[in-house]
Amino acid sequence: MRLLVTGGAGFIGSHIADRASARGWSVTVIDDLSSGRRENVPAAADFEQVDIRDRDAIFQIVHRFQPDAISHHAAQASVAVSVRDPRLDAEINVTGSIHLLDAARAVGTRCFVFASTGGAIYGEVPDGHLADIDTLPAPLSPYAVSKYSVENYLRCYHSEHGLEYRILRYANVYGPRQDPHGEAGVVAIFLNRLLEGTSVQINARREKGDDGCVRDYVFVDDVVAANLAVLEGTVTDPISNVCTGVATATRQLARRIEQSLGVEAELTFADRRAGDLERSVLKPHARIAADSLTSLDQGLAHTAKWFQERRNA
Repeated sequence: MRLLVTGGAGFIGSHIADRASARGWSVTVIDDLSSGRRENVPAAADFEQVDIRDRDAIFQIVHRFQPDAISHHAAQASVAVSVRDPRLDAEINVTGSIHLLDAARAVGTRCFVFASTGGAIYGEVPDGHLADIDTLPAPLSPYAVSKYSVENYLRCYHSEHGLEYRILRYANVYGPRQDPHGEAGVVAIFLNRLLEGTSVQINARREKGDDGCVRDYVFVDDVVAANLAVLEGTVTDPISNVCTGVATATRQLARRIEQSLGVEAELTFADRRAGDLERSVLKPHARIAADSLTSLDQGLAHTAKWFQERRNA
């Protein structure tokens, strides 16, 4: 397997590049290092520092490498940023993806795996319900709109050009290597603040002081397993949710992170953030959501250990 991983110096992409390299696959990583870290790229992988908005550079790399598959994780991943600057979001997430699709078509890439968002694309998920892949998408932020747009481009490229694709709609992914300094990734943000001995902020679900938004938190190892399943052909469905189906409010998450570190946090409360959904919980895919999915407590323990070791180092 010749695998091209975009965003492969970042959080999720680097874990996929690691596992693919360990399988003996030939891996090339593309990343502009705007949020990724060069040290995340596995030693066995080739690395190209490129912005996916650079169409000529993307074509050169894809023509040179001739990938069998592309794992597309490079993205503008912040809902808040997309609300502030929807044009930037579209330039990266839509136009950048089109560059990759055109290059993949030109060299005959077998399969295009797209990291989409289940956490945003379905819109509000009512209490007591889980968003299934058959749930009609109702994107409420520019970020969700851009991800759903690429999903539809994939369908067009399949229909017109025969490009095979797999769409993985992620819930809220957390784990080692997540950036604690951006606006996305509440687990990483909370862990970092607790290790610094500072307060953590609960953004309101509806009213300031409530338990905060409700999310479905999935550990990065389970996300990597889902990617390998579609790359190796174990899962052939065009769209899959990658999630746990377990609902957790932000205040509950903060308390679970406290337990993972053995500390007590000061909680502060803020108004609802622009673009935030109140509740997003997904229905797991039957062939991806095995009994071996990592529990939240297990995943937080692994993640807390990594953050502690990195801080000590």
